[in-house]
Amino acid sequence: MKIYGLQKLSLLDFPDKMSCTVFTGGCNFRCPFCHNSALVDGQRPQIIGEDAFFDFLKSRVGLLDGVCVTGGEPLLNGDIDVFFKKIKASGYAVKLDTNGSFPDLLKALAGQNLIDYVAMDIKNSPENYSKSAGAPCDTDKIKESAAYLMNGSLPFEFRTTMVKEFNTLKDAEIIGKWLEGGEKYFLQYFRPSENTIMQGFHPLTDGEMNEALNILKKYIPDTRIRGA
Repeated sequence: MKIYGLQKLSLLDFPDKMSCTVFTGGCNFRCPFCHNSALVDGQRPQIIGEDAFFDFLKSRVGLLDGVCVTGGEPLLNGDIDVFFKKIKASGYAVKLDTNGSFPDLLKALAGQNLIDYVAMDIKNSPENYSKSAGAPCDTDKIKESAAYLMNGSLPFEFRTTMVKEFNTLKDAEIIGKWLEGGEKYFLQYFRPSENTIMQGFHPLTDGEMNEALNILKKYIPDTRIRGA
């Protein structure tokens, strides 16, 4: 497993757990507003080797509870199952951040009890998905991953980064109807950055975020704004 970033302590990434966050490289999406653009093509230099990472985990036994694995898209890595098994064997819970485009692998990993929590990005309403993802998307696979989480027992959340140029209140209504009954939904403020794949995008205003919040709450009562 190639590790392109390591945040040694996070109180926010893994709900109810003190965790570290590992950044993998490579992604099948090219979201224009992605702030991890250096990770998308998987060409960024590794920050830490796998052996050194597991030595780090050994040194944090009793201090950390879990490992958040994010990207990029972690499920692009062919050895992700081995990586998760080693984390679990080290005594840590695993949180996966994913774009939901690999439902079969998601199900296989969950079926082996290798995941304890999933955060799945919802880029947009299905008809506008490819626009937000910056690449052609098989929305059937996205829907399959979402349905699997909603119908299973694995703790999860859906989350959407709200970008004025991509996400409308109409999209919020469509998403709400699509994901009605979901466990938790987070709307996230977009933060302009020089590290995004493309420039020129803007966050929604506080008022617009609250409008989207109220729309989604009709369908997913536990909808919140993150990053205010």
